[in-house]
Amino acid sequence: MKAQGRDMCAKLLERYNAEGEAFLQRILTGDESWVHHYDPECKAQSVGHRYKTSQSLRKFKVVASAREVLFTVFWDMKGVVHMEFLDQGQTVNSERYILTLRALDLRFRLVRHDEDLILQHDNARQHTSRQTQDALRQLELTILPHPTDPILPPLTIICFPNSRST
Repeated sequence: MKAQGRDMCAKLLERYNAEGEAFLQRILTGDESWVHHYDPECKAQSVGHRYKTSQSLRKFKVVASAREVLFTVFWDMKGVVHMEFLDQGQTVNSERYILTLRALDLRFRLVRHDEDLILQHDNARQHTSRQTQDALRQLELTILPHPTDPILPPLTIICFPNSRST
């Protein structure tokens, strides 16, 4: 496992030495995570606009929703390129992931006009299925191997650093 990771890092370093900063700018990383669905409402929003003589509006207690939704996000070194929230009860299978890849490809082409996309995603079943691999070839997306190093932080720590107390 360590030798495989070391070989992968050596190949990536060779590619960086050959292509330079342009290589890093084309890498798009994606991941999914379950997140709590919550629609925050600040006091100013709940009060609304009214005249001094108007009857005051009732405020409702804001309660965090107990449901979780699947959050999918893709980012590059310039920031978030594409994100999706799946409806409650939906999960990512190959068909759903292919739809996401098509939306991502379209979005990337709109945001980064002349750049070729290099996609880095993990080895989840829906990412490595035959259907997904066919779609990746059809979209002409280059895949960058995903490191299997447990030292790398998961998506929730990258996107939501204050979500967990240590």
